Amino acid sequence: MEVNYIVVGAGLAGIAFCEQLRQNKKSYLVFDDATQQSSKVAGGIFNPVVLKRFTACWKAHELLHVSEPYYQHLEKYLNVKLVHEMPISRILNSIEEQNNWITASDHPILSRYLSSIITPNKNVNVNAKHGFGQVKGTGRIDTEALVEEYLKKLTSDKRLHNRTFDYQEMECTGKTICYQDIKADNIVFADGFGLKNNPIMDYLPLRGSKGEYLTIRSSELELDHIVKGPVFIIPLGNDNYLVGATYNNMDKTNTITESAKEELITKLRKMILCDFKIIDQVAAIRPTVKDRRPLVGCHPEHNNIWALNGLGTRGVMASPYCAAQLFQYIENSKALDPEIDINRYENLFVR
Repeated sequence: MEVNYIVVGAGLAGIAFCEQLRQNKKSYLVFDDATQQSSKVAGGIFNPVVLKRFTACWKAHELLHVSEPYYQHLEKYLNVKLVHEMPISRILNSIEEQNNWITASDHPILSRYLSSIITPNKNVNVNAKHGFGQVKGTGRIDTEALVEEYLKKLTSDKRLHNRTFDYQEMECTGKTICYQDIKADNIVFADGFGLKNNPIMDYLPLRGSKGEYLTIRSSELELDHIVKGPVFIIPLGNDNYLVGATYNNMDKTNTITESAKEELITKLRKMILCDFKIIDQVAAIRPTVKDRRPLVGCHPEHNNIWALNGLGTRGVMASPYCAAQLFQYIENSKALDPEIDINRYENLFVR
């Protein structure tokens, strides 16, 4: 079989690149063995503001400009509800934080996202004596539904191989990638933290950060917006809430831990004053990078082997932008954003 592309990985990055291929009528096959769970486990929040420091996140406007129509399109293509728009209410802990919020809301970049009005807390079950700062134009993407429904589409289109990609069976012969009975013009590795087992791209400095979430149920909490304090509380509907996340740079397993559970419960109890029941706990490894920039671009020695990785905690917002950047670079020779180009790490590649 001959195709234009092989894509390894069907998380947020791989799906975003597949959409570039599908919409541009390129032929492709996808390999995914479901070992990487960070896209499904993610909180799915789209938020242009770093709420710890009241600053704009990296390329906030550009990422939202690309991601908003992308997810709206995916909803129609998959015929499933993915976008849940709701404000984020950041708990303010002091008069000083109130003043800092108001100052930040007057910043030219942040003014489009931050309300300058401090919102009083009217929920007796939320501990927010100094009220909230509200972020506009935010919400969550149901990433679990997105991944599951997209995999169904790939399966029905006979484009998905539900198995591990065997790197040892891949050959790069000039302009062609050969893998088993498949010949491709290009291969894109969107394999998340799986890159650590990828001998072709493992020179890239992917660190990985384990994140764990709890799903809780509380009929008393009655939140219709996302609340940010020591952790996020994300409404899921039917009195269910996602609470998270933890950050662990040492543990590289997808196994849930009691220590993370206790950490999340402790932080949650600082935010809410009502009872709740834990109904689930999940864990996954985010593909993070020390400089907090994605890893996108061409292998140092092969001009048809590509990376699309390192999206970290902002994968929901960054994946459409990075996928479009990579596609335009490959197909139309449009220069990559230098901040995401893996050329910045070429000195780590040992020939």
